[in-house]
Amino acid sequence: MNFAGAELADAALLGEVCAAVREVAARHVMPRFRNATHSRKEDGTLVTEADLETQAALVERLQALVAHPVLGEEMTPEEQGLQWDQGEDGLWCIDPIDGTSNFVRGVPYFAVSVALMRRGRSELGVVFAPLSDELFEARRGHGSFLNGERLGLGAPAPDLRGAMANVDFRRIPRSLGAALAVAPPYCSHRSLGAATLEWCYLAAGRLDIYVHGGQKLWDYAAGSLILEEAGGRLGTLKSDDFWAGAHWKRSVVAARHPALYDAWRGWLDAQAIASRPAA
Repeated sequence: MNFAGAELADAALLGEVCAAVREVAARHVMPRFRNATHSRKEDGTLVTEADLETQAALVERLQALVAHPVLGEEMTPEEQGLQWDQGEDGLWCIDPIDGTSNFVRGVPYFAVSVALMRRGRSELGVVFAPLSDELFEARRGHGSFLNGERLGLGAPAPDLRGAMANVDFRRIPRSLGAALAVAPPYCSHRSLGAATLEWCYLAAGRLDIYVHGGQKLWDYAAGSLILEEAGGRLGTLKSDDFWAGAHWKRSVVAARHPALYDAWRGWLDAQAIASRPAA
């Protein structure tokens, strides 16, 4: 297939993925909301019957579209590693229900996430919040959309002091958490408990800046592309190149506007320098 043909194929595929995600959420997620049997995994996080049913349904639907390996959050580490190794030229990465604790407790903030990755980078991304009926989608090089409306930089970003931040205090370095608790450089912060949606809220301008100490592959695969294609900037606590380093777990430094990213990065780097032991 030539380049133009591949472009058309990916455009059609994105629409099919969006339809599949909506259908699976309607059949397997929403009927279990506030009524899901749950247990704890070895790492202490929750898993429900809805997570497992949704993952199985997505595997079936996605492989019917394109028979790439599928890597899901609810697979064992061994299964995940095998899918990753086999998916260099095409890999579906899914989080069947991101925000499971919210889902179990009846907190209306959770999402289904699907990404198509090639050679370790996301090429298509879909994040669907079924309760609000908000579907975020992106295709590399072709922008991001919310329910068909293009997302972009929009209004000028506030300066750092006026920014709304999303901060995951549990996973950032203790010294950074202390600095943010005592003298934050922004006006207010949130931590909403569903990383896939946090990326999308940045892309939509509902949040301004973001820091997270370590996200798994399925946490960032779709959302990072959606932010990138909306004109946002993203890196890690150690690098401005988000895609460098280990793929299984990455820290996040991001902003919805490049100028705001530079200010946020500058403040974070200054804190890192200040916390180093004296020579």
